[in-house]
Amino acid sequence: MNIHEELHALFGTTRTVVPIVLFLSVFQVLVLRTPIENTRSFIIGTLLIFFGLHLFLRGISASLLPLGDAVGRNLVVMDNKIIIAVVAFVIGYLATLVEPALKVLAMEVEEVSVGAIPSTVLVHTVAIGFGVGMCIGVIKIIHGIPTKMLLLPILVLAVVLGFFAPREFVDIAIDSASATTGPVNIPLNMAIALGLSKVLEHADPLLSGFGIVGLTSMGAVVSVLALGVISR
Repeated sequence: MNIHEELHALFGTTRTVVPIVLFLSVFQVLVLRTPIENTRSFIIGTLLIFFGLHLFLRGISASLLPLGDAVGRNLVVMDNKIIIAVVAFVIGYLATLVEPALKVLAMEVEEVSVGAIPSTVLVHTVAIGFGVGMCIGVIKIIHGIPTKMLLLPILVLAVVLGFFAPREFVDIAIDSASATTGPVNIPLNMAIALGLSKVLEHADPLLSGFGIVGLTSMGAVVSVLALGVISR
């Protein structure tokens, strides 16, 4: 990519961030009538957002997306569904540990609960649930199972667990599912799912490749609710 194209991409990233920064700044100063503290740090931080988000998106496009697609395309070479399922679980588990939004959520939960729910326990619990969801999603693609046939039983399980889990765990479970759908998990898992569905003769990428994000998110919900039931 030449300099002109790189600057154009940077401008596109900046254009998406500027509206929310301006809105929050104007709202705080004019409506709430509260000055922005440490203006110099705020400006530097905003510039870092522009360049950081741009570099992150460029890195995702250059590394995780093609790597995930290649892994998905070559999974069938293993010719062992059990090993493929285990690999899918490990990918989902490790990718979840990287998610910054989940780490922030876990730290907030630990702080509010005064250490009753340790951040490391919550992060690994969500990662396990996400990994199981990823495993189920890959099995769905391999066997051509409709997403609704898997999603409905998981929803029923989540509702049942929700009745027995403490209320705070129900709320945390919902937020945990959202926190896992971040800038690392989504590109990587979608690339793997689409790559795998492209090389299977019976799989339609449009029908089989999508839906895996919902399954992984529901896996995170179930795992956190299960933690709530156990801790109760």
